[in-house]
Amino acid sequence: METKNGAFCWLELGTTDRVGAKNFYSSLFGWSGDDMPMGPDMTYTIMRLGGNDTGGVYQFGKQELDAHVPPNWMPYIKVASVDTTAAKAASLGAKQIVPPTDIPNVGRFAVIQDPAGAHVSLYQPGQHRGFKNYGEVGTMCWADLNSTDPAKAAKFYSDCLGWTVDSGKDGYHHITNGEGHENMVGGMMKAPPGVPSHWLSYFHVADCKASAAKAAQLGAKTLMPADLMSGVGTIAVLSDPQGAVFALYQPVAR
Repeated sequence: METKNGAFCWLELGTTDRVGAKNFYSSLFGWSGDDMPMGPDMTYTIMRLGGNDTGGVYQFGKQELDAHVPPNWMPYIKVASVDTTAAKAASLGAKQIVPPTDIPNVGRFAVIQDPAGAHVSLYQPGQHRGFKNYGEVGTMCWADLNSTDPAKAAKFYSDCLGWTVDSGKDGYHHITNGEGHENMVGGMMKAPPGVPSHWLSYFHVADCKASAAKAAQLGAKTLMPADLMSGVGTIAVLSDPQGAVFALYQPVAR
C-alpha cells in the first residue's frame, strides 16, 4: 500500500557497528539484510521482511563520530516536495541539518531539527517508494515524539505538515495525519527532565514479553520492561547493543 503524504514512510538506523546491528535485528525480527555499496567507504544495508523493505542501516562516518551523534533510529516522513517542506520548516523555526539532497535512483531527502530539538527526515520518493508493510508484525507501526516543549512541537508539525495533535489525556497527545483513526501516525508527550527531544520508533511484535526477552539475550539493554497498558497493548523500550533506542508493541486483542 502506498504511503500518503505526511505519514512515516521509512526508518533508518545510524550506528557505530552496521554488521553487528544487522545481525541483531535479523535475529530479533527475522529480517534479512542486503548490503549495497554507496561509494568508496560506505555500505548501506536494506533490511527486508518477506521480500519487503523494512528500513535501512548505515555505519557512522568520521563526521557523526566527531559530533558524538548517538546511534539512533531516524523516521522519515513522506512529502510531495522536500524542497518546499524543508523551506517551510525553516520558516517555522526548524534547523536544517542536511539540506534537500538527491539519492541517485532512490529519491530526495532532508534532515531537520524541529524547534524543540527533535531530528526527523523528510522524504520525496523517486524509484524507492519507502516501506509497504508499515504496521505489520516485524515492522515499524508507530512513533512517539518525546519533546521538551510539546506545545511548540505541536504547533510546528501542525503548521508544517498539517498534522492534528489532540489536546491529550494524562499528558499523552495523539497525532493524526488526516481524518479518522486509520490516519493516526503517532503520539507526543513531554520528555523526562534532562532528556533531549527525540522520536522513538515502535515495532509491532506478536509477543512483546518474548521479543523483549530475546532482545536482552541478544545483548540489548532493557530501559522499560514489557508492560501492559490497559486498552492499548504491551510495550517495552530497549536499546540495541550499539545503543540505539527502540520500542516493541503488541496491541491488545480486539
